[in-house]
Amino acid sequence: MKARAADTAVLLSLVLLVAALAGLFAFYVHGIHRADEETLATIEPRFARLAGLAMDTGQLATALASTKAAASRHIYPASRDVSQSGNDAQQRARDIFSRAGLEVLSSQVLPAKAVKQFDRIPITVRVEGEYLAFQTALAAMPTLAPTLFVDGFNIQSIGAAKPDAPLRLVVQLELFVLRARS
Repeated sequence: MKARAADTAVLLSLVLLVAALAGLFAFYVHGIHRADEETLATIEPRFARLAGLAMDTGQLATALASTKAAASRHIYPASRDVSQSGNDAQQRARDIFSRAGLEVLSSQVLPAKAVKQFDRIPITVRVEGEYLAFQTALAAMPTLAPTLFVDGFNIQSIGAAKPDAPLRLVVQLELFVLRARS
């Protein structure tokens, strides 16, 4: 009978071992399930946003096209050379000041600087003329495309101000234009 009790004890031990292993496996699977639920909870809002964006592809394409059109109004395209862009902007600056009645004393295109996705091309222009002509030139600058941005300027009056004569100025402008980088 002792052999039978020993066999029963061994069998009971094996059953307990299998039950313990099954419990550990169940605990492991439960941990994986809980981790997957947490991952799913963090991914679900992102997926919903992406699904919403996918549904609005038409609107996004329209917005992208209008943004590119607006950007092209303000910057030179990447297909154009940096020196060509600088020379064109310099000529447009000279023209706008000349048409306003100012005498362009000097202008210079400086070396371009890389700024994020653009090349920033600085231009210095020195003009002389009446105050009203300078105002007219500044008012006309926003109509230029691509845009000439004013970085700064220095104004000096020529001679003493007389009540019956227009005020004459010498102005040094620091301008710049942007060119898209490829």
